[in-house]
Amino acid sequence: MPGIVSVKTPPEAPSLRVSVPAEVNGRVGSSSERSELANPKPNSPAPRRPPSPSPSTSRAKPSPDRSTGKKKSPPEKVVIDESSLDNPDLGPFLLKLARDTIASGEGPNKALDYALRAAKSFEKCAVEGEPSLDLAMSLHVVAAIYCSLARFEEAIPVLETAIKVPDVGKGADHALAAFSGYMQLGDTHSMLGQLDRSIECYKDGLKIQMEALGDTDPRVAETCRYLAEAHVQAMQFDEAENLCKKTLEIHRVHSPPASLEEAADRRLMALICEAKGDYEAALEHLVLASMAMIANAQENEVAAIDVSIGNIYLSLSRFDEAVFSYQKALTVFKSSKGDNHPSVASVFVRLADLYYKTGKLRESRSYCENALRIYAKPVPGTTAEEIACGLTEISAIYELFNEPEEALKLLLKAMKLLEDKPGQQSTIAGIEARMGVMFYMVGRYEEAHSSFENAVAKLRAGGERKSAFFGVVLNQMGLSSVQLFKIDEAAELFEEARQILEQECGPCHQDTLGVYSNLAATYDALGRVEDAIEILEYVLKLREEKLGTANPDFDDEKKRLAELLKEAGKSRNKKAKSLENLIDPTSKTTKKETSRKWSAFGFRS
Repeated sequence: MPGIVSVKTPPEAPSLRVSVPAEVNGRVGSSSERSELANPKPNSPAPRRPPSPSPSTSRAKPSPDRSTGKKKSPPEKVVIDESSLDNPDLGPFLLKLARDTIASGEGPNKALDYALRAAKSFEKCAVEGEPSLDLAMSLHVVAAIYCSLARFEEAIPVLETAIKVPDVGKGADHALAAFSGYMQLGDTHSMLGQLDRSIECYKDGLKIQMEALGDTDPRVAETCRYLAEAHVQAMQFDEAENLCKKTLEIHRVHSPPASLEEAADRRLMALICEAKGDYEAALEHLVLASMAMIANAQENEVAAIDVSIGNIYLSLSRFDEAVFSYQKALTVFKSSKGDNHPSVASVFVRLADLYYKTGKLRESRSYCENALRIYAKPVPGTTAEEIACGLTEISAIYELFNEPEEALKLLLKAMKLLEDKPGQQSTIAGIEARMGVMFYMVGRYEEAHSSFENAVAKLRAGGERKSAFFGVVLNQMGLSSVQLFKIDEAAELFEEARQILEQECGPCHQDTLGVYSNLAATYDALGRVEDAIEILEYVLKLREEKLGTANPDFDDEKKRLAELLKEAGKSRNKKAKSLENLIDPTSKTTKKETSRKWSAFGFRS
C-alpha cells in the first residue's frame, strides 16, 4: 500500500491486515501461513511532497519471493495431471507447494504455476452457489506472485475476481477476506501509479472492515491512517486530515498515553497541517510526537522528528531554532548510523536550504556538496528512492543559485534511478515537470515541451487529472507550446488548466489568474478578440472587487484590455468602485517568481 516516507509506523503496532481464519472447510492452513504471501508493498513515492519530509520508512510487507530464516530445501518436482484438478485434496496440496517453492528460493515462476493450478482446483471443487474462501485466498496468492514478478497488470484482473468471491453477508470470515482483497487491489493500483483507483479500493476495504469490526476497533485506526497516507500522496489534505483525526480518537481510547501509535498519528497530522500552511498546529503535533518517542526510547525517531521541527521553524523564519533542531538530529544520526548515511545527507540538504535563505551562500553550497558526496557513494541498504529524493531537493537549491544546467543534471540522475521502480510514476512525473521548467528557463523549448508532455501523460494515467498540480503543469506546457508557435494546442491546454484550477483553487487564486491572462493572450493571437476581451474584463473585475488593484499585474492587464477594446472599437463598461476596493486588501509584499513574457502577448508562468 502506498505509505508516506515522512511517517513511521511503529514496529510494535498491530498488523493492519486481518487474515481469513486459520481453517476454512477444514482445508486451508494457518493465518500466519497466509500472511507469508501478502502483497508486497510499494515504496512511498511522495510526489511533490509537502515541505517537511522526515527520513523514515513506511510499513512494508514481505515480498513473495523472499524467505526469512533458514533456507529450506526445494520441494520435490511433482507432475500433476490436469484432469485430477477436481480432487478436493489437490488444491491445498498445490498451494502448499507454491508456498514451499517461494520459501526455498527456487523461483516465483514455478510457484506461480502451482498457485494458478491450485486456484483452478478450488474453482472446480467449489459447490455451485456457495462462495469459496479457499478460492479467494488462492487468487490472493496468485496476485501476490504476479506483483513479485512486477507483472502488476496481470494481478489486477485476478484480484478483481477474488473480491467478488466472498459473500460479506455470510459473516466475519467472508467480510475479512473481501477486506484483504480490496486492500491488496489498492496496493497493486498504487504500484501502477493509479492513485485514484487505489484510494477507492482502500475506501471499499475500510467500509467492509468497519462493518465487520466496528468503528472504534484499533485495526480500523490502522486502515484509516493507511488511507490518510494515500490521500496525502494524492495531495487531498482535507480528506487525509479527517481520517487522521479519527485515527487519533481511536488510539486515544485503546492505547496508553504517549504510545507509539499516537506518535505516528501525530507525525502524519503534522505533515498534513504543514502542507495546509498551519505551521503552529504542525509544530504542536510534532512536539507531542517527540515526547512520545522519547518516552519509548526511540532515539532515531526523535532525531527524525527534530528534522521536521526544524523544517517548521524554517517555514516560520525562526532560523536559529531551525539550526538547533537540525544540529541535534545531525549529531544523533552521525553517532547511530555513521557519517555517510543518507539520513545525514538529508540533514545537510535542509541546512543548505536554510543557509541559502539566510544569505550564507558559501555554507549552503558546502552542505550541498557534502550531501552529494554521500549520495555518490551510498552505504549498503540505501534505496534508490532515498537518493533520488535527495538529488531532487539539491537540484532545487542549485536552481536558486541560478545554475539550471547543474539542476537539470541532478534531476536526470534522479529520474534514471526511479525509471525501473514500480509505483514511482507520480514522482517521475513531478521530476519531468521540474525539468520542463528548467528547460524553459534556458530557452530549450522543444525539450521543455517534451518533458511537460511526458509528465502530463503520467499524471493522467495516475488519476491526478483533477489536482491543482496537474493544472499548473498544463499551464506550463501551454507556455512551451506558445514558444513553439503551437497556438491552437496552447489554447486547449490553457482551457483545461482553467477548468481544473477554478475547481481546485478558486477564481481568485494567483495560479488561476495567471491562466486567465495566458488564455486571453492566446485568444488574441488566434483572432478571437471578443473572447480575449471577455476574459480580461472578468479578471480586472475580480482584482478590483476582491483582490485590490495594488498588484502590478493589474496595470498590465488594464493596458492590454484597452488595446483590445481600441482595436474592436469598443469602450470598457465598468462600474464605480469604492476607495477601499482600490487598495490591495492583503497588503502583503510577495516575491514574484521568475517569469518570461512572450513578446507579443505577455504570457505568465
